[in-house]
Amino acid sequence: MKQFNKNISIVVPTYNEDESIGELADEIAGVLQPLKLSYEIIFIDDGSTDHSWNEVLRLSDKYPDVIRGIKFLRNYGKSAALYEGFKAAEGEVVITMDADLQDSPSEIPELRKMILEDGFDMVSGWKRKRYDPLNKRLPSKFFNATARTVTGIKLHDFNCGLKAYRHKVVKSIEVYGEMHRWIPFLAKRAGFRKIGEKVVQHRARKYGFSKFGWERMIKGYLDLLTVTFTERFSKSPMYFFGSLGTLMFLFGGVIAVWLITEKLIRQMNGLVIRQVTEQPLFYLALVMVIIGTQMFLAGFLGELVCRKSPSRNDYLIDNKLNLK
Repeated sequence: MKQFNKNISIVVPTYNEDESIGELADEIAGVLQPLKLSYEIIFIDDGSTDHSWNEVLRLSDKYPDVIRGIKFLRNYGKSAALYEGFKAAEGEVVITMDADLQDSPSEIPELRKMILEDGFDMVSGWKRKRYDPLNKRLPSKFFNATARTVTGIKLHDFNCGLKAYRHKVVKSIEVYGEMHRWIPFLAKRAGFRKIGEKVVQHRARKYGFSKFGWERMIKGYLDLLTVTFTERFSKSPMYFFGSLGTLMFLFGGVIAVWLITEKLIRQMNGLVIRQVTEQPLFYLALVMVIIGTQMFLAGFLGELVCRKSPSRNDYLIDNKLNLK
């Protein structure tokens, strides 16, 4: 069995939260120290323009064996911060939480228990009672309902910052772009299907203001299209582009042949004819043939790229027996 350096790793993306992170670290210590659990808190300063990094340095003096930090030169976003935090995490269980004090550290022991004793690969928090304004809650409900339908994962709050993971999960997934919203789906795609949910406390923001605006909803749906497409076709793009391109080519070709045949039949029977090139339907068919050809070629080029990719035969292996 693998030996871990820590019982718990707590990954905290931080952006302009210098007023709250000291209080957060003290709360975490107050919860975990009485339990005699070894833990680390990894603050990822995502290009803050306030004194967040100075606060991390102060905390490292106060908790020298606990506080670890990563500072970005500029703001890259929450996904980048989580990616670096996951790389650095050494705990048997990895907890993510936001730095704004809206997530309660008192939830950590129960989240850890659900991973180690109940056998979950991942547990996502569900803020059943939220203190956000209505203009944030309603879009969030619609977003989560869509996510449940598309991914098949029955979670009420995909974007909750408070989550717990088995160590193997965070080392097996790659969070990039704005994909932090879809970590449950990334975990499922990697083969970790035991994903649970826990109702957690949501506290009103104590300092500052939210760093996320309405544009996150647009990004969320675009990312949903991305993860859905890559899950199905990342190693076989021809299945998508080739199939769709072939259908469009055939459909456009059939329309063009039908128009030409109709003209010839009417001409042979001495009926009034209309030139094929005068009919809008012909140009629609021509466009479909051209687009179909382009999509087929896109799939073909995608296959060539995949065959040259160094990761084309990278697979997540759970265990090996008697192999050197």
